[in-house]
Amino acid sequence: MSIRKMIALHPGARPSPPLADAAHHLMYCAKMCLSCADSCMAEGHGAEHGDMTQCVRLCSDCSDICEATARLATRRTGDDQPMLRELLELCARMCEACAAECERHDHEHCKLCAQMCRECAADCRNAAASLAG
Repeated sequence: MSIRKMIALHPGARPSPPLADAAHHLMYCAKMCLSCADSCMAEGHGAEHGDMTQCVRLCSDCSDICEATARLATRRTGDDQPMLRELLELCARMCEACAAECERHDHEHCKLCAQMCRECAADCRNAAASLAG
């Protein structure tokens, strides 16, 4: 079962494919960032690895923001489109910042995280643009 289908089944919601796509990526991005942060901590801080502190921080923050945004994006009862639009735009900026930091490191987990963050940012921007008002 996909989150896209679950959202579409809500009895009171208008279909919003861009928002459903964003919710899907937000959930994955939150988990990818969490995993990347954990991997960055395990890399250590020696000269051969560089300082991973900022990467851990941004991945952790990105995970939290993606998780919160996904929760709001999947709530379809009532209406809070202005706040959701702002949160989607904030999340896109956070994903871009996290991707930029991950791209500074030569670890496969960072490369995968950066790719997911870029995809998530694009979907968040698309969803924000699709919301009325």
